[in-house]
Amino acid sequence: MVVELLYGRGTLPVRFPEACGLTVVRKPPVPVLDDPAAAVVEAFADPVEAAPLGRLAAGCRTACILVCDITRPVPNGLFLRPMIEELLAAGVPPSGIVVLVATGLHRPNEGAELERVIGDAWVLNNVRVENHLARNDRDHVDLGTTRGRGTSVKLDRRFVHADLRIATGLVEPHFMAGYSGGRKVVVPGVAHEDTIRTLHNARFMAHAKAVQANLDGNPLHEEQLEIVRMLGDVYALNVVIDEERRPAFVNFGEIVASHLRAVDFAHRCCTVSLPRRFHTIVTSAAGYPLDQTYYQTVKGMVTPMDILEDGGTLIVASACTEGFGSSGFRAAQERLVRNGREGFLREIGDKPLADVDEWQTHMQTKPQETARVQLYTEGLGEADRALTGVEFVESVDDAVAASVARTGDRGVAVIPEGPYVVPLCVA
Repeated sequence: MVVELLYGRGTLPVRFPEACGLTVVRKPPVPVLDDPAAAVVEAFADPVEAAPLGRLAAGCRTACILVCDITRPVPNGLFLRPMIEELLAAGVPPSGIVVLVATGLHRPNEGAELERVIGDAWVLNNVRVENHLARNDRDHVDLGTTRGRGTSVKLDRRFVHADLRIATGLVEPHFMAGYSGGRKVVVPGVAHEDTIRTLHNARFMAHAKAVQANLDGNPLHEEQLEIVRMLGDVYALNVVIDEERRPAFVNFGEIVASHLRAVDFAHRCCTVSLPRRFHTIVTSAAGYPLDQTYYQTVKGMVTPMDILEDGGTLIVASACTEGFGSSGFRAAQERLVRNGREGFLREIGDKPLADVDEWQTHMQTKPQETARVQLYTEGLGEADRALTGVEFVESVDDAVAASVARTGDRGVAVIPEGPYVVPLCVA
């Protein structure tokens, strides 16, 4: 049997041995929106726990709209223009509207890449489109600290000071925060470096509830909610897409209530219950744009952990077309390779501020505690490969056959869409 994994801008065919018992883990079928553009207009007119968008915008002189960066396949071209046209019709001047790319600590999106993110030349030609820069102190407002965990809260002043604040984003499983979108577009999306590094320290990352598809008791989610409430009124447009990245759900409204409603929909679409665990799992890093770097590839390693048997093999295919990732991530991986898993975890255990991007290395150590992690890629050179800390395979087909032979378990699970699907063992 041949299964196509999402890989780069296309797919990677994998041929599985006839003798193996193959379980293909996909999202359950979900109807897509017949008329996505009409659904967006309806969402603005009938929001969740909020007034219609036109009434929210009435009397406002400024508005800040957050959008996700290039790492998320959000259909911004579907909703940004109609959203901005509503604001203009309500009297918000074009000069008062800014679309802010919520980069967190990722690099800014510029030029042709920014055009792809926005998805509509009309938006670029009619309002300001700018990048959030987490390291620019002057761009941020200090809002104090959270009550529960004492997190320092500094957010982009363009968002904080706007009369109307709107976050937009994709609601999908996230391997730390439970689900993306909503409050996560605000923080870490437009948070200062200090806030981001606090929320990604080892205390948060090691928490048993800071996992994919879970909001209950998730410390990251709880801090994000408290931070958003410190701002006052914030609204959100939330989108859920199917496996072919077609819109299946869209809503608009108060940021917490609308996001939770989108999460309810996404949870039914993205989680798959299975009756057993597997010694061999094949997955992807979800293809473009997520699998452009090894940094993002780690998400594909963590998400299937609930169905992975101790001592099993996790085989991940990722194009890594842009290479390794940030210099901070590279430095963390160097420490992992040099000190080993246990040494790395001891080193980061008590740090109040995580080094930039070392949290991704921390997450990589989770599957490595009990599993053999293997990577297929055509995008990393020898120097980068040495820093991954995982095994490399030249053929996914051969790696599957070797794992089945090694473990004696003919059962194999394959997850073509990678971290966008969350398999859960119910045995």
